Amino acid sequence: MPIHCPVKVRSLSADEFEQLDYRVMGQAYASQNELGRLCDECVYEADLKARLLAAGFRFVQTQVPVTVTHRDFSKTYLLDLLADDALYELKTATALAGEHETQLFNYLFLLGIQRGKLLNFRPPKVQGKIIATSLTPAARRCFNAITEQWSDLTPACGVLRQTMLDLLQDWGAFLSASLYQEALIHLLGGESNIERRIGLHRDGLDLGGQRMFLHSPGIAFRVTGFTEGQSHLESHLRRLLALTELKSIQWINLNHAQIEFTTLTK
Repeated sequence: MPIHCPVKVRSLSADEFEQLDYRVMGQAYASQNELGRLCDECVYEADLKARLLAAGFRFVQTQVPVTVTHRDFSKTYLLDLLADDALYELKTATALAGEHETQLFNYLFLLGIQRGKLLNFRPPKVQGKIIATSLTPAARRCFNAITEQWSDLTPACGVLRQTMLDLLQDWGAFLSASLYQEALIHLLGGESNIERRIGLHRDGLDLGGQRMFLHSPGIAFRVTGFTEGQSHLESHLRRLLALTELKSIQWINLNHAQIEFTTLTK
């Protein structure tokens, strides 16, 4: 099984989640009122768990592992808090940001559930945001590979493309772009063989080295998760390529269910 969690988490309806969340938020406010705003995330996590158990929650667990595998690749994520099937991701940030939402969406997709909530203990009042999705595991495996702008410049380019497609078939789309890239790096030879410091030069001026991942001599690859502004990113990738002696960057962009394969050359 490519995704494993030792705890079976039931997908809650909106009403079920709201009823549990009302109780959770009461304890979150109480935790911040007593502990203040300046504690580390792990402190609020431990305190909230204790408060929820004392308040009558049946099952409360923190740092729950979720392991994603494909062939010999394995990565484990840790879920901050599960309270009677309600998933919470705790933060101590100035404000909630898009990257926090992306992280929680990743967890929802891995677990195959529809909603969870971000809790931020740093603002004057605990900041909460429910994140919800209607995507099912089956729907995430319905993706479209767009390859019109891709060229297999070397046999390894074909392996890169097929390995990405295999990951998508196994895990589905919509997961974090960094997860797919991490898996590709491992499956194509490991970081020690793939990562390189590529020299950058402008008009004969040495600008130092840029960390990049090469699956073939002279050919790098990049995985992104842009759902808009791809043309803007492409222009910057081309500028980066122009500063190097590389022949090409093979770019894979995860645009929801549209998987965009693009070969960038000088």
